[in-house]
Formats: sequence, structure tokens, C-alpha cells
Amino acid sequence: MVIVETSTTKSSSAKQSVALVTLGCARNEVDSEELAGRLTAAGWTIVDDPAAADAVLVNTCGFVDVAKKDSIDAVLGVASLKSDSGGPQAVVAVGCLSERYGRDLADELPEADAVLSFDDYPDIAERLRAIVAGDRPQAHQPRDRRALLPISPVDRPAVAGAIPGHGQSELMDVPGWQPPILRRRLDGSPVAPVKLASGCDRRCTFCAIPTFRGSFISRPPADIIEEIKWLVEQGVQEVILVSENSTSYGKDLGDLRLMEALLPAIGNQTALRRLQVAYLQPAEVRPGLIEVIASTPVVAPYFDLSFQHASSALLRRMRRFGGRADFLALIAQIRDLNPEAGIRSNVIVGFPGETQEEFDELVLFLNQARLDAVGVFGYSDEDGTEAATFDGKLSVEVIRERVEVISAVAEEIMAQRAEDRIGTTVQVLIEVIELDQDGEPTGRVVGRAGHQGPDDGATIINSALGDQVLNIGDFVDANVVDTEGVDLLAEPV
Repeated sequence: MVIVETSTTKSSSAKQSVALVTLGCARNEVDSEELAGRLTAAGWTIVDDPAAADAVLVNTCGFVDVAKKDSIDAVLGVASLKSDSGGPQAVVAVGCLSERYGRDLADELPEADAVLSFDDYPDIAERLRAIVAGDRPQAHQPRDRRALLPISPVDRPAVAGAIPGHGQSELMDVPGWQPPILRRRLDGSPVAPVKLASGCDRRCTFCAIPTFRGSFISRPPADIIEEIKWLVEQGVQEVILVSENSTSYGKDLGDLRLMEALLPAIGNQTALRRLQVAYLQPAEVRPGLIEVIASTPVVAPYFDLSFQHASSALLRRMRRFGGRADFLALIAQIRDLNPEAGIRSNVIVGFPGETQEEFDELVLFLNQARLDAVGVFGYSDEDGTEAATFDGKLSVEVIRERVEVISAVAEEIMAQRAEDRIGTTVQVLIEVIELDQDGEPTGRVVGRAGHQGPDDGATIINSALGDQVLNIGDFVDANVVDTEGVDLLAEPV
């Protein structure tokens, strides 16, 4: 496998510059770095400042209303930099919001010079060059991307076309997840996401993601391992495997337990220091997978479980499975294997028809589960989802009140879980060196312990107390001495 970081093929035209603005999840971060790799290989120069670029790609998020608004605001903000005397010549929207709404978005957002689809990714360099030259391509008509692949997962790898984040390369006329993977890092972080798979086969009634991300398709293990090797060469210490549903990994490759083999292989075949796996579907979590995550040295003791609710009846209306008793049993299995494992989840409050009794069951579950991190979302209708047609919609006021209640419960429990770790020793990956207003180190560094996800809190170390100089990318053992909310305060051992 060849992973291109620097330019390998130059256009005969003058070199042009492009900035990438990324919104949304870690999967979008990978997409942006793949776009940057393709652009670099075609002779573009990647710059950090949108105001200094010839063109700007805004990689949008189309998940929920707040994310959509942030994406539109980002496009408008970049477009405001354009002027006769300077600034970008073209502002182009890509990503999930663009894929999901296509022509409608282009009509509503004339400030964008173009709205491109995932299908434009393989030829992004030429598309962008034409737009800078004045071309204004018509935006695509959105389609249900689930229909692009066979219903049977095992039939998909042979016919898969361009896949967001990776996919068919202009340098190799073979479909699917194929090398060379073109990726260029856009920051110097010691942490990097890596695509495990793309798409989702589940039909949760509240979620529109499968319609614009498509059906589930796994990356071959060899591709993942080679990309991790390359990232380690770039200074990456921790990789987070991301997808829409990581527990489905391997089903289209003929082995539903492929994850149990992949994780140890990453530890054995790469020099990676730490690995986390994001987004585990509770209904698909297998005892063997729990054991591998808990026992493989390179894998962090971290379980990202998307419970969404705790009422069995409400979960069925979401077209999900399980319930409070099932989820508590799963948590018990994890903590039996590793009592200090971190467990995070998301919950949706105010789903159509949610009764007071069902809401109370969610409150009870959170108190019993004592999760380390909880993301709380108030329900809102999403275009094209089944839940948008349901009766029993709760008022905005009721949803807001319930979000406030659940958020308060979650914050208290997360703070208690952090306090439970006082007196323990954690291994922390340093990600930030705190500086004062004069740019001098404050004596504090910020990182994450293995049980902490990227958005789940931090561990703050008083580095002035230690003998060693701590730098970004270092691992340090530290004793937890106090907490600040969900954050841990620690001193180097």
C-alpha cells in the first residue's frame, strides 16, 4: 500500500492553494484528510488560513439541526472573506450536508460557489480547479445511497464504488477499498481517526445517516494496518477506529468476528501505542469482543456503547433492541473483566410517544449504570426518517425540560465516576501544553487517560511536580489526586 503525503503528480497549470474547514465527527476528519491527500497529489498546496487560500472546501455535517446550522454558518463565514482585493476565489461545500440536500442546499446557499457530492471526491482536484476558473457545476440530485450496493453484505466488496473517506482511486481502476490510500494529515495531533468501515445497515427510525452514507462496507484488515503504520511514522501515538457501526465490522467480508482478530493484529504488526474503538452497537456486542477489548494490550479500556434509551418499549419504536436490564448486564460483563474501564453512551430524550414512565426508566438506568460519559440529545424530526411521521410528538418545552433533567443527572454521575478514580494511576497521552498569555508554559499539561474518549473529559497534569519534561505525544503515568467536574487532576509518578 502507498499512502501519499506529498505531491506525486503535478498539474501543468500554476500551483493553487486550498484550505479545508471540517465540521462534524471523526469520520469527517478522515474524509478531509483523504481530500487533502488527493489535492496534494494533484499539485494543490494545502494552507491553514482560508483567507489566504485560492479555494476553500467546507466539509459539512448533516446529522442534526445544530450541526446543520453550524455547517451553513461556516460556509457563510468563509464566503464573507471573498473580496475584489483578496480572499478565496471559490467556496465549495462538501460532506454530509451537501450529499444529503444537493440542489436544495445550493438553491438556499448561493454564497457557496458549488455543492459537491461524495461521488465528486475521486476527481476533487479537477472539480476544484474548474470551479476556481469560474465553472459553476449544477449540484446533484440526492439519492438513497443504500440502493447503490447489493442487499447481501457479502456481495458488496466486488461492486462498491467511491466511498467517502477512502475508495476508488484515480490511480488504480479497481473498485472498493483499494490502495493507494491518499491521505495528508491536517494537524500535528498525536491522535488520529482511522476509517474501519463506511455506511450502516441498521434502520433506526430517528436516523437518516444510512440514506446519505450508504450501506455498510468494511475495509480489509491489511489496509487498516498499513494506514496505521504510516500514521505512526507521522508521529501518531493513538488511533481511534471509527465507523457508523463498528460491531458490524467484517460481516461483508464473511467473518462477523473479524474485529476480534484485527485488534490483536494491530498490536502485533504496528508500533502503535494505544487504540480505541468508537461506536459499538449494544445489540451486536459479543462476549468475545468484550474480552478482546479488555485484554489486548494495545487497546484502551474504553467502551463507546450507543444505548440511546433504556425503555424496551421505546427502543422498539426506535427500531433498536435491548433495555435497562440487558444494558446493565452488558456493563457488568465489562466491569467484571476490567473494573476501571471507561464506558460512554448517547441518549435521546423526548422521542415521539415517550411517557413519563419511560423517561423515569432512563433516569433510573443512568443512576444504576454510572457511566463515565453521557451525551444527551433532545429529539427533533429529521427529514426522511420514519420517526418524523410518528404520532405522539412531545412539545418543545417538555423536551427541553427532560433534557435539562437528564443532563443534570448525567453530569452528577460523571463527576462521581471521576471522583471514584482518585487514588488510581492512569496512563495519559499528552495532547496540549498549557501556555500563559506570554506564550510560556504554565506548568500544566492536558491529555487523556485510556478510559477517556476524545470528547469525554481530560486528565490535567501538574508537570511542574515531575522530573521529566513532558511534550505533546508523550505517555506518562500519573496519580489521580483530585477532579474538576469530569476532568481528572493528576501528578506524574
